[in-house]
Amino acid sequence: MSVELIIRIINKAASLGVRKVKFSGGEPLVRKDFEEMLARLPKLKNVSATTNGVLLSKRAEGLKAAGLDRVNISLDTLNPDTYAGICRCSSNIHKQVLDGVYAAVDAGLTPIKLNMVMLEGVNSGELNDMISFIKKFDGNVILQIIEPMDFGNNGLLMEMDIIKKELESRASSVIERKMHRRKKYMVDGAEIELVKPIDNSVFCANCNRLRVTSDGKLKPCLLRNDNLVDVSHASDSELETLFYKAMKYREPYYKGQPQEVSI
Repeated sequence: MSVELIIRIINKAASLGVRKVKFSGGEPLVRKDFEEMLARLPKLKNVSATTNGVLLSKRAEGLKAAGLDRVNISLDTLNPDTYAGICRCSSNIHKQVLDGVYAAVDAGLTPIKLNMVMLEGVNSGELNDMISFIKKFDGNVILQIIEPMDFGNNGLLMEMDIIKKELESRASSVIERKMHRRKKYMVDGAEIELVKPIDNSVFCANCNRLRVTSDGKLKPCLLRNDNLVDVSHASDSELETLFYKAMKYREPYYKGQPQEVSI
């Protein structure tokens, strides 16, 4: 999408009450016009981005100056060779990601959330190392352990309940987030959050997000592609109608017992 289309969509969303925007992907930092895009955004409560961190170290200060508030960085391991195996890249890339973490902290793109997907027999023994790593940043870095999606991973998927029980046994305190009812565990001075969207009726019942695909379609549900609403060629007057149309398509993907929804 062009910068102009993205800004038009976000402006309309803001006029309808949206207060937070997150750029994800793909990889938003492959766009050389990302800083221009940020500088043109309407006033929002929070603007964030999810990145693999490879290009972050050289752009962190500029992104902050352009209006980015914070970042999520994908980092599944602190071992360069394990990283290379997971990402199918050179082990040298791992240092670029770590440099990006430090640069983001220095630039004030905080709190940074490190997104870690744990895979059995690959990085499943690295929880303690990751906790020690984020402790160095005095609360400016939070660890998010994200439930892996099943793409035929040949037995690599790790049961989230195993991780949950370990964190519960070690946590000095547990905080429940209002949105999605997610749990945050305080372990040895580090903050760790479990993100479990798969087969989770509580997550779905409390979802208040609307996504936009890379080709300009409103996506009411992370896990569905049969209810997209195309806004790529909509006029400003049509955009509002299409936003309401997308909202009518919203429903919990995983339906369990009725949940109290907080918006």
